[in-house]
Amino acid sequence: MLLRVVLSEMDIRRLSIEITPPSVDALCQVLRANLGLRGGFILQFEDPAFKDQLTNLTDIRDLPEERATLKVLFTADAACSYSTLDTASLPSLSSGESDSQHWPEPFPIPEFSHDVELTLQEANGRYAKDGSVLVIPKGMKTDILDTLADSMSKISPYPERQHYENVAKALVEKHPSLKEPGSGKGWYGWFHSLKFKLGNYRQKLSAAGCPEVRVNKRKGEEAKGPRMKKSKKGEVHYCPDPPEGLSDEDMEEKRRMMEMEVLKKDPDHQQIDELMSATFSKRRKEIVGDQPLVGDVIARWPAMFCERQVRAEFKRVVSTDLLESFLDGLDDLTPRLLEVYEAATKSAKKPALKAILDCLKKDDTNERRRTAALLGLPHYLREEPSDIIRMCDAHGETLTAAMEGMQLGLLIGYEGENQDAFPREVFNVAVVVEETVVLHNFKDVPSSFAMLLGIIYCVNLEYPQAMKYSFEFLQRVVMKIKPDQASARVHGIRNKLLRYNL
Repeated sequence: MLLRVVLSEMDIRRLSIEITPPSVDALCQVLRANLGLRGGFILQFEDPAFKDQLTNLTDIRDLPEERATLKVLFTADAACSYSTLDTASLPSLSSGESDSQHWPEPFPIPEFSHDVELTLQEANGRYAKDGSVLVIPKGMKTDILDTLADSMSKISPYPERQHYENVAKALVEKHPSLKEPGSGKGWYGWFHSLKFKLGNYRQKLSAAGCPEVRVNKRKGEEAKGPRMKKSKKGEVHYCPDPPEGLSDEDMEEKRRMMEMEVLKKDPDHQQIDELMSATFSKRRKEIVGDQPLVGDVIARWPAMFCERQVRAEFKRVVSTDLLESFLDGLDDLTPRLLEVYEAATKSAKKPALKAILDCLKKDDTNERRRTAALLGLPHYLREEPSDIIRMCDAHGETLTAAMEGMQLGLLIGYEGENQDAFPREVFNVAVVVEETVVLHNFKDVPSSFAMLLGIIYCVNLEYPQAMKYSFEFLQRVVMKIKPDQASARVHGIRNKLLRYNL
């Protein structure tokens, strides 16, 4: 496909792509990689159905097949799609704004310098005739790697193994004369060269001020140790650039305005939404870079610790609606999960799991089935949830005693006596971080589980070791965030669920 891309009246570019992208979002990534576009934008195209008048591109099938004219309209939003936040809009983001789930497949190989392109064109012709490969001069290889590293870093400065493989494979498919003789795949050497090149390129990005890379720059004693601050749980906007036109001082002023607004008896929630959106990059820089205690986060960003803002922040970080994604995924899996649990308890090896299932015999409602599916998960996965999920009489013991030793988890309160694995009626559920209640007044376990997962993303916490597989299951299988990189244990239960679906 040949594209005429209008960036402005003075900047109109021509771009040739070999394969039509499968979606509008994929086309956006192709434009980012090949044209170096930054920030948010939407696409319009000359629609033949309306005498080539500009129309918003919402379906890739609307685009003319062979030649098309696109107009890029830059916006304040970080995404290229037409989805919007429920409660807040995203600030402009650029470096590191995408994740593996947005990595284009196949990777669009950019054009190299004119002399390199001419050399490759001639070499590819010889390869087509007799299969001879190019002996690559050092300077030419450097040019190719520099160009590829630049394109890759615009998607993410921390590609994963499959991303390097995709780029190397796409390179030799487009330019077969670059295949390596004696290599079974023909691109394995390029794979290693790209990994080294990206490592060096990240140093340039750090010197240029890229937040997602600079956050890993440490000095002195801090330089010791392997810890790397990068997206690990499918975050799309992990440590974004600040929005254009806003300095750090501007964002600090907006933070103070948010702080004052929260203290009001009747705060303006719309204004808080806008202030939290505008200060997103500053907040992520502090949370990811400084790793403060949760008490310090609450002191500086008090507005974030409510259901409305946790949902908005989660959507900014992951580009997914927290409650909708969690509850829809849970409802889809609950019947099969309960069947798997039932089969596992027949051998009498999982008494705690059986006790949870027995609660449904007394009161089998949809809400309790959801609760049983969630509370039974760690027991099925051979984990010990006692330090993460606790239950207490809401009037029988002090909050301090109930939370003692809890670093991260849920405190499920009930009224009166409870002899079952979980109470028939929930009085109050609280989300606890570092022995501090950060969210409360939830009346059901499933919603509170979603909020706990939201807090983990918003405050950049690690999954607790005692339930790391349960949280991984919730992320990858229930919410389908980075589902293709599951551990063996999570992969095993997912396969069982698929068999029960047949």
